[in-house]
Amino acid sequence: MNLHEYQGKEILSSFGVRIQRGIVAQNANEAVAAAKQLTAETGTGWHVIKAQVHAGGRGKGGGVKLAKNLKEVEEIAEQIIGMNLITPQTSAEGKKVHQVLVAEDVYYPGDSEPDEFYMSVLLNRTTGRNMIMYSTEGGMDIETVAEETPHLIFTEEIDPSVGILPFQARRVAFNLGLSGGAFKEMVKFVMVLYTAYVKSDASLFEINPVLKTSDDKIMAVDAKVTLDDNALYRHKNYVDMRDIREENPIEVEAKEVGLNYVDLDGNVGCMVNGAGLAMATMDLIKQAGGEPANFLDVGGTADAKRVETAFRIILKDPNVKAILINIFGGIVRCDRVAQGVVDAYKNMGDAINVPIIVRLQGTNADIAKELIDNSGLDVQSAVQFQEAADKVQEVLA
Repeated sequence: MNLHEYQGKEILSSFGVRIQRGIVAQNANEAVAAAKQLTAETGTGWHVIKAQVHAGGRGKGGGVKLAKNLKEVEEIAEQIIGMNLITPQTSAEGKKVHQVLVAEDVYYPGDSEPDEFYMSVLLNRTTGRNMIMYSTEGGMDIETVAEETPHLIFTEEIDPSVGILPFQARRVAFNLGLSGGAFKEMVKFVMVLYTAYVKSDASLFEINPVLKTSDDKIMAVDAKVTLDDNALYRHKNYVDMRDIREENPIEVEAKEVGLNYVDLDGNVGCMVNGAGLAMATMDLIKQAGGEPANFLDVGGTADAKRVETAFRIILKDPNVKAILINIFGGIVRCDRVAQGVVDAYKNMGDAINVPIIVRLQGTNADIAKELIDNSGLDVQSAVQFQEAADKVQEVLA
């Protein structure tokens, strides 16, 4: 589950991570009130107005701006709230901004120059260990740093059975070129950040930038936080942080009815039982010259109601030119799935306007094929993988 910046910072702060303080606002009036409150609490004279959407690169799209007085706070908030923010991580249409974060200015003058770093905590799937990735090149796209100056990216792997050790945090601070008070502050920051990552059951913490202020404080100026959905039952207070406005509406609908659905950019809809078979089916579609339009796992049951629901969700995508149903009859019998397909098709009437290929293999597969072939509907049956691929190729030609 992806979070907004202000929500990610709330989690970080709850574990003792120093953050750039801010207040979320839904409109320009709230933004002005937030700015006044921040000035009273922190003494900040300038304010940073940040669009709150689930996408990086907000500054490049005009979603992060500095306000030097309350009038500018109001004007900038009015500009950003309601706009469709287009960044390198959004579609061409962009994402509508519903709220902004009014944050304190932390780039104040002092005894030393502020410095920006990059830091993330995530799982290294190759080694099965958590990893801190960090760089001196904060404020930049980490992909650009990796491509142009890979020697400036460091990693620190952590044994999950032991946890982060003090010498590892000190090595991070050393590699970032810090000394004195800033060094000690960074060691503390890294230790607490890793603790927050583990205890919140996150799958990603990305902070860009981590700022060394002019008085040697270390703080998170930004926060991209992704939580592990499978662990939300342990964090009831995080569940309410989900913002379905930022999610694909078809995926939201599928989740509500218990279907595992991921929207893709192709032209062939998939309806499959089992994640492994679904992945193989997507490969099959590509080999047949098509592109999968979705990942959809109907699970162990595929009765008429569930099949009809899956049909309606797949057909919400206007790019779908054909649907491939690929079911292995292990837990569920193939003939029951076939009858479900026939009943759903008849019930939907003219709502189905694309070719359908049904490949059923397993228990009672022969009976299922007969049911499909004798239904009188525009549904093609297949038994073998290659046969299904050939039929997909035919209908796309």
